[in-house]
Amino acid sequence: MTYFQQVPTPRRRHAQSGLAILEVLIAVLLFSLGLLGLLGLQARAVSFSIDAEDRNRAALLANDAASVMWLKKSVTLSEPELAAWQARVEAVSVSGLPNSEGTIAGVSGTTNSADITITWHRPSRDSAQDSTFTTRVVLP
Repeated sequence: MTYFQQVPTPRRRHAQSGLAILEVLIAVLLFSLGLLGLLGLQARAVSFSIDAEDRNRAALLANDAASVMWLKKSVTLSEPELAAWQARVEAVSVSGLPNSEGTIAGVSGTTNSADITITWHRPSRDSAQDSTFTTRVVLP
């Protein structure tokens, strides 16, 4: 039994011309869409990393105020202590947060607890998306 290979006729060659370039173009399109997806994923990862860094910084700043409260054994800070803490919260060049504000408010009905709230706004975000970190200090 002998197998013969069919030789493509000129008509068949003409019908197949251009298919290879079309396959290459489709492959390049799919590859570029994949790269764009990876770039978008990388941008989101950087954004989440910056948010995590800001939240960590807010927690450290709130811990500073809580430490002073624990050392004084009082949930109230004097005016100079509060002003110095708020200046640290707002000082972006040192360790503060962008467009931030720190407040300390006593919890109603108790004399030994206070809420420390830090609110900040990253310039790259919409105006409606402020971030807030709140912690409660309860002294024995």
